[in-house]
Amino acid sequence: MNAVNDLQATLDASRKSWIESANDPAGDFPIQNLPFGIFSDRGNDARRVGVAIGDQIVDLAALQAAGLLNVPAHNVFARDALNDFIALGRDVWRSVRIQLSQLLARDTATLRDDAALRAKVLVRAADARLHLPVQIPGYTDFYSSKEHATNVGAMFRDPKNALLPNWSEMPIGYNGRASSVVVSGTPVRRPNGQLKLPDQERPVFGASRKLDIELETGFIIGGGNALGEPIACEDAEAHIFGMVLLNDWSARDIQQWEYVPLGPFNAKTFATTISPWVVTLDALEPFRVAQPVQEPEPLAYLRHRGKHAFDIHLEVTLRAQPARQASTIARTNFKYMYWTMAQQLAHHTVAGCNTRVGDLMGSGTISGPTEDSYGSLLELTWNGKKPLALKEGGTRTFIEDGDELTLVGWCQGDGYRVGFGACAGQILPARG
Repeated sequence: MNAVNDLQATLDASRKSWIESANDPAGDFPIQNLPFGIFSDRGNDARRVGVAIGDQIVDLAALQAAGLLNVPAHNVFARDALNDFIALGRDVWRSVRIQLSQLLARDTATLRDDAALRAKVLVRAADARLHLPVQIPGYTDFYSSKEHATNVGAMFRDPKNALLPNWSEMPIGYNGRASSVVVSGTPVRRPNGQLKLPDQERPVFGASRKLDIELETGFIIGGGNALGEPIACEDAEAHIFGMVLLNDWSARDIQQWEYVPLGPFNAKTFATTISPWVVTLDALEPFRVAQPVQEPEPLAYLRHRGKHAFDIHLEVTLRAQPARQASTIARTNFKYMYWTMAQQLAHHTVAGCNTRVGDLMGSGTISGPTEDSYGSLLELTWNGKKPLALKEGGTRTFIEDGDELTLVGWCQGDGYRVGFGACAGQILPARG
């Protein structure tokens, strides 16, 4: 078999693993997924690269040390971030994926029948701690859901002219703050800032009263570009290592006062949460679908042939304190995004901006066409005018202290699903 066929075999829906938990049709991490992340565990507090499969994590540093993983770099998995591995390039990512898929396949005895070796290279996910998967040199957030942009425009401007003239011509974005990107499970403190109350002439300083989520995905740059050398839209996906879930926490009241004329600042810099496992574009390939029709036709540098959206189901739950059960507050899908990841990256670099391995690009809030598919509380409650009822009683307009928000996402295959795990954070009270 050649490399193309070997890669295609990793996506075979009938392929099963000797790790039986990976064969659960409702599990996020079947053998068809094999997402990359950084972990440590009770027996070894060193951070290193792992791959999730079922309820286990494959320790790639241990696997390489055992001579079972052929990679053209010594100890590249004994690192506290994926950047050095990612920098080896797409051919290496794919080679590692193929080798892992073969080693973990049900009919491969190498690990399956060697208990001592399994003990060295497998760690129960329940015994592991997950860390930020990449060192993030830069973070950019886009505004690429037509439904979301229309809702916000209708809410705060003229409903008949909800979209600004430039929105349909290019992916709108802004440079965010990479230093405050945190991994799922990290508590998030409610931000303080300037608030302009409608009945007061001057702003006051205090805790945000309209704290919100933004249901997003993010993609990780796998191959950067030199300063002054744009990435062509047709080539852009080759520069993407994989995707994560992303919650771009937003203080709507701070944002409303500060965003003119340069856009959001403190309203978003306090925290952005991402999921710990990076799902590769190769794992998502079977779920590729056509993006929405774009009218007017984009300018030439934003055109690409074929299908560039992905059928990724997305859900948000909110668990209030002291409730035991979470309430599902939104269900939507990544396929609704108007501007594709390739178009976002092409536009990001068209003026000559260089990107680097590990750069994070947020999709922008992902909203669908129905009221229950909106990706923010701002939309779900229409800026607080339509409170949401929670499962165990009570309502929400915006996030309250103690609330835990969780994003999940998955692609549904034939008897399996490729999932992202969870992207969760609990809100702590603002500092006094």
